[in-house]
Amino acid sequence: MNLTITPGQLSGTVKVPPSKSQAHRLLIAAALAGEGSVIHNLADSQDIRATRRCLEELKTSSKSLPDLDCGESGSTLRFLIPVALALRGGGRFTGHGRLMERPQKPYFDLFDEKGIRYEQKDGVLTVAGVLTPGTFRLPGNVSSQFFTGLLLALPLLDGPSAIIPTTLLESEGYIGMTLDVMHQFGVDTAVTCSLPPQYHIAGGQRYRSAEVTVEGDWSQAAFWYAANCLGCKVNVQGVTQYSTQGDRVIASHCLELSQPGDTEIDMSGCPDLAPPVAAAAAVRQGITRLTGAARLRIKESDRLSAITAMLNAMGARVMEYPDSLTIYGQEGLAGGCTVDCCNDHRIAMMAAIAATRCREPVTLLGAECVAKSYPHFWEHYRMLGGVFHEHPGE
Repeated sequence: MNLTITPGQLSGTVKVPPSKSQAHRLLIAAALAGEGSVIHNLADSQDIRATRRCLEELKTSSKSLPDLDCGESGSTLRFLIPVALALRGGGRFTGHGRLMERPQKPYFDLFDEKGIRYEQKDGVLTVAGVLTPGTFRLPGNVSSQFFTGLLLALPLLDGPSAIIPTTLLESEGYIGMTLDVMHQFGVDTAVTCSLPPQYHIAGGQRYRSAEVTVEGDWSQAAFWYAANCLGCKVNVQGVTQYSTQGDRVIASHCLELSQPGDTEIDMSGCPDLAPPVAAAAAVRQGITRLTGAARLRIKESDRLSAITAMLNAMGARVMEYPDSLTIYGQEGLAGGCTVDCCNDHRIAMMAAIAATRCREPVTLLGAECVAKSYPHFWEHYRMLGGVFHEHPGE
């Protein structure tokens, strides 16, 4: 779907969709508990459908190694690799878009150490073997998804295990969310007070059914917070102020960006916030540096490159570096351009928010990619007064 946005301010009230990050974890924990769990406020995004599809396949497949189509969901893939090993002795994982290009080296290094077989060929990752309890060492400066996958699976084994970060953790908030979900389903993990913390998991635990509710998604709310930095008046509902979601820091980031002057924001703990933060930084008084952002290159797109290309096309001044962006704020953006959403939901939503401060219309190519995480984004955008039209036949 290609569409053209006519610039204008947004106003009104919007209720954000449920947290995708939390929903993945709750669905897996509920599946591990067996029958009887109830999950309220569950969204139907493409990524959540991928996790539900794979969990059903793990449960019902008669194959020795179930075929698990993870769509474009990195969470689904990385969370379920250890779970599939614990439950079924492995699986054959496939995906779409850039998913199967995203690195799995932290797992592969562990598999080499523990004698688990794996092969990645022609877009299929096959993993097979016995996941045994023990010590698992992971670098802390990679995606926290590797930690979460192991944390979810290791309690199912017949002995104690430990996850030892070998460097400081960059996304500890997401690990905290995992531990909270596990606790809700009756599984507990001891966490040391060291820096970085270590995780000690007792074996032989059982997930117990629970009734839970998915919180509103702070990573999606972030785009409306960014819109308010750009002069819109959007009342955001549905998020929990004391959430375990690390992306709740968008509120303090936007408060900082609303003040004039140069500033630096470390994105290593919450890399998904980089697109909305970049949009807000493009139209302000001062220079903004987004640092600790190397992992953005291995998302649905190379987000450092995509953010730079898209905002500069709109008339912003963004400089790209290997692991950071420098954004020179200005009063407004020219617009009058056509930009590619790079099949990346967060890049598309960033473009929609930045377009509110353009002088001329902006055309987005592939705007339907928001369905990956926020299927109703364009409906909400229009409800808030956003004006756009789709191009027929495209």
